[in-house]
Amino acid sequence: MTQALKTAIGNYGITRALKDGGVRGGPPLSQIEVSPITAAMRRMVRTLEFDVCEMAFTTYLCAVALGKPILAIPVFVTRNFHHWALFKNAKAGIESPKDLEGRVVGVNRGYTVTTGLWARGMLRDEYGVDLERITWAPTDDEHVAEYKAPANVDYSFRGRPLPDLLASGEIGAAIGDIRSDSPDIKPLVPDARNAGFEYYRRTGVYPINHGIVVRTDLLRANPGLARELFEAFKASKSAYLARLREGRDLSPADQNALDLGRVVGGDPFPFGVSANRPALETMVRFAVEQHVIPKPIPVEDLFSPETLALE
Repeated sequence: MTQALKTAIGNYGITRALKDGGVRGGPPLSQIEVSPITAAMRRMVRTLEFDVCEMAFTTYLCAVALGKPILAIPVFVTRNFHHWALFKNAKAGIESPKDLEGRVVGVNRGYTVTTGLWARGMLRDEYGVDLERITWAPTDDEHVAEYKAPANVDYSFRGRPLPDLLASGEIGAAIGDIRSDSPDIKPLVPDARNAGFEYYRRTGVYPINHGIVVRTDLLRANPGLARELFEAFKASKSAYLARLREGRDLSPADQNALDLGRVVGGDPFPFGVSANRPALETMVRFAVEQHVIPKPIPVEDLFSPETLALE
């Protein structure tokens, strides 16, 4: 392939070598900087603006279900556990996750954001919460414009800052990256970090946040492109992991990657379908249960066929 691929991916340790030219070989990429990277995801699913794009994986599931002409490669550039993303107002009378039933719970940005999917799924699986008895209140619309949310999603809070809604007590709990100085905003799950790690030890599920998608017309026209992209991201990851092993000048994000690696057995960013099947199958199940997609999608159908055996 001679023409550079218009590419939108975030700035992470794992993508640094790919973006700064440290990865040799592979398809030529024309890097487009988009901040925040979530804006690129919206543009991709609405207008196919990019050839290769970082994509929140729940957005991708929603897009596939609605027939968007994009296909993933099994490269996952961000991931974490999501017990930390559950917050409550300390004055709301919420003592345990089950107390969320019958209440309005805010969701940072859209109902279909990936952190929301994981957090709701864990509320159901880990704490027995009936998700249908909660009114979910997103603060923005959905990336995939054609998506129709279930009846218990209330968009009347759109455009309002979620920390303010939670601190004021207008809503009793919320999901997302809540940053506030309010003394009334507290974590819903005690010791959430270790609760996430224990979730992995029990289930083997290491939550995926963002993957990489490619326009399907380009994949059809360029056999081997998906494999080349996979190998390029793999080389970039290898360079990052080597730097982590050196242990010098580590950022908080670097330290978090090391901590995650220790919990999940070494590689904080495993690629490939096989290594990620438990997380992928869980995401598909959560997406069906939460009415993000209408029916299950086989994991193999989510990725370019030529990447299914790559690790």
